[in-house]
Amino acid sequence: MSTEYSSAIVSASGKTRLRATLERAQKGGAPSVGQWLEFPGFTLSRTVASLGSDWVLVDCEHGNIGDNEMYLAVGAIFAGGASPIVRIPSDEPWMVKRALDAGAHGIMIPMCETPEQAAAIVNAMKYPSKEWPKGIRGAGAMFAPANFSQNGGEYLTTANSNIMVIVQIESRLAVENCEKIAATDGIGPNDLAASMGYFAPDHAKIPEVQEAIARVLKATKEAGKFAGHFALSADTGKSEIEETPRGIFKCERALLIMGLYIAAAKAKQGFHFMNCGADIVAVTAWMSAEMKKFKDLLSGSSNGDAGNITGYH
Repeated sequence: MSTEYSSAIVSASGKTRLRATLERAQKGGAPSVGQWLEFPGFTLSRTVASLGSDWVLVDCEHGNIGDNEMYLAVGAIFAGGASPIVRIPSDEPWMVKRALDAGAHGIMIPMCETPEQAAAIVNAMKYPSKEWPKGIRGAGAMFAPANFSQNGGEYLTTANSNIMVIVQIESRLAVENCEKIAATDGIGPNDLAASMGYFAPDHAKIPEVQEAIARVLKATKEAGKFAGHFALSADTGKSEIEETPRGIFKCERALLIMGLYIAAAKAKQGFHFMNCGADIVAVTAWMSAEMKKFKDLLSGSSNGDAGNITGYH
């Protein structure tokens, strides 16, 4: 792993790897890169976190992850060496509180459409203080300090400045308000395409959607904030996949590899953070490819690759 990505999980001042790598990206360095979890499980979460990610996101919006599993995953990700982010199902303050109390280094909130909604989200994440008099977070986080290598008092005094607020711009209304949304740190192009009346996986082919993404990116960077992009799609990079030698990555692994092409492209475009994989995509891509190879071997159509049943080269 490149030393450019080898920052500590939490610095002496409580700055997380997530924040440190985002600041690095904002200064022109390498982007902050992570993975996406849709499955529950302490062991899975810790294993994925140990693979070199700057952060791992626990998806409680679309994933099969409940409250207890979220708590376990957040601690496991920190133990595995990455910053835990939780995407909550909606902007309900109690959902924000549960994810923060679990020890998340960042919270992602879907479908933020107005500056008023963004402000309410920020207030739900902040302890009341001189700097944040409208903060409504209750001071009862029993488990969170451990994920910041802090005691309770240290956590209470640094959490407001160390925890990342990530809101997703995913609709027509949100794009129209993007310049006014103070905490714009996340972009969800699939939902944005659907809101504009297009089939979500087609977003990379639609000029209107790409123009909206560019507008949000511009507004985010001009506001001095961090811009992110979800990097799994079934529409970009298809030609590269089909041209891969020996056809290793064809349709069985298309989602996984296309995501990597998109992540690289978005980094060059100027986004500060993106994911480069998800557990459900990796599992289905790998296992379907292995099943196909095994069936080909049984049918005698392995194309001379009978000695490579596992797929390792």
